[in-house]
Amino acid sequence: MSRQLHLNLFIHSRGHHEASWRHPEASPHALTSIDYVRELAQRAEAGLFDSVFLADTLALANTARHAPSSWLEPITTLAAIAGSTSRIGLIATASTTYTEPFNLARQFASLDHITCGRVGWNIVTSWLAAAAGNFGGETVGHEDRYARGEEFVQVAKALWDSWADDAVRDDRAGGEYARMDRIRPINHAGRHYRVAGPLNLPRGPQGRPVFIQAGSSETGRLFAARHAEAVFTAQMEKATARDFYASLKALVAEQRRDPSRVLILPGLSPVIGSTEAEAARLLRELNDLTDPEIGRERLSSRFGGHDFSHLPLDRPLSPEDFPDPDTVQAARSRTEVIVGLVRREKPTLRQLLSYLAGARGHFTTSGTPEMVADLIEDWFRDGAADGFNLMPPLLPSMLDVFVAEVVPILQRRGLFRTAYGATTLRGHFGLERPEAGR
Repeated sequence: MSRQLHLNLFIHSRGHHEASWRHPEASPHALTSIDYVRELAQRAEAGLFDSVFLADTLALANTARHAPSSWLEPITTLAAIAGSTSRIGLIATASTTYTEPFNLARQFASLDHITCGRVGWNIVTSWLAAAAGNFGGETVGHEDRYARGEEFVQVAKALWDSWADDAVRDDRAGGEYARMDRIRPINHAGRHYRVAGPLNLPRGPQGRPVFIQAGSSETGRLFAARHAEAVFTAQMEKATARDFYASLKALVAEQRRDPSRVLILPGLSPVIGSTEAEAARLLRELNDLTDPEIGRERLSSRFGGHDFSHLPLDRPLSPEDFPDPDTVQAARSRTEVIVGLVRREKPTLRQLLSYLAGARGHFTTSGTPEMVADLIEDWFRDGAADGFNLMPPLLPSMLDVFVAEVVPILQRRGLFRTAYGATTLRGHFGLERPEAGR
């Protein structure tokens, strides 16, 4: 069978464009409406997507007055929509910085049972200073976050593996529910965690959730090479996407893992119109609704609170206008992307903020369905992607257009499935079920 494209839907606000929530074509649902998320997941499942994904933040953004940034907590949300879908994978973000391994392992094992094996965990190390204030006030540095995350994942794996696959007998006649010789404590005692175990529910249908990771810094890439089974990444051009793809696959091989079993899915946010002119018009409508000062505040947050208020909007930028990404304790990989763009293209601050308004540093484009399909095929065939993390700029309309117009083109070209061939997220991604203890 030929290599197949993978598609994930990233559900965010009323779309990934900063001003999407204001646009007349945006969903009328409240962002706290479970119907909104359920309908988007059902639309993506109708389009045969591999999965949907919910991100998370652990603090209210300081831009909340003019830009919505609060919505439902991911794990409970996915549990609520699980019964309204049957095949599509459900991926939730959960932090290793501000939670405990036992709680998280129990929640995701429960979700895997609830969904019959369709759950994935986007592993994040939280960087927002405001989030630290909600969890005791301790701000954890970049390297320490990943060290804690490394141990966290080890503990979670051990908890999911603490029940053998044949531990549950459920022998009603004989009176034996579980074979206790097939359930073992983990007795973990490390630098950050002390966890006795075992987990208090059986292993899920997938054994463990699919591991997703999104950090692209040097430390993040090493973490992904050791643990990730799919990687979400922000790339602003095909050339850097190819470099990232090649380097990460090489790192995976160095960890003695099969690079074909680690999917790389760059973010893609396409504005789609029946003609190029229509797509350009819609993009202008969205950009006209943006507020540069909201963008400036968000840029500051990306750089750990750095003050950009002194920069004029219409002077070309240089890398010297930004902190060195190596000194930033926030989302370092995204700061590297932004500074790289400034170095290459020397945009004004207004131009940079307009670009970031589209999808926060992910690849944005506009055009016809055929043009979007051509771009997807080009990246896929030319070593830049195994698929895409689709980030529609406007929801649900741009998802509907993608499903109705782009997906059939990809199917006719033999790049994308015409029916689901598996029932689990591991099956969609072409991943094996891990044996306990491996």
